[in-house]
Amino acid sequence: MTPREFIEKWRASPKDERRDSQPHFIDLCGLLGVETPSEIDPAHEWFTFEKGVGKTTGGHGWADVWRRGAFGWEYKGGGGDLSAAYR
Repeated sequence: MTPREFIEKWRASPKDERRDSQPHFIDLCGLLGVETPSEIDPAHEWFTFEKGVGKTTGGHGWADVWRRGAFGWEYKGGGGDLSAAYR
């Protein structure tokens, strides 16, 4: 996928977090030439989608994409509050 194809595909998306986050991340991996979570960690032990995580304010939440020691990635649809998700 070229950068132009990626932009055109995702520009047209309705930005639905639940439906689009995993395909978007997989396409991003393809664009960047890196392995997807399932390719690099088939057992989903250290790189996965929908990882249960503790919130900084207490309680439990979910990271849309998580890689141990590297990042927790959160998608939000149009109008979603990323700051609230971070907290």
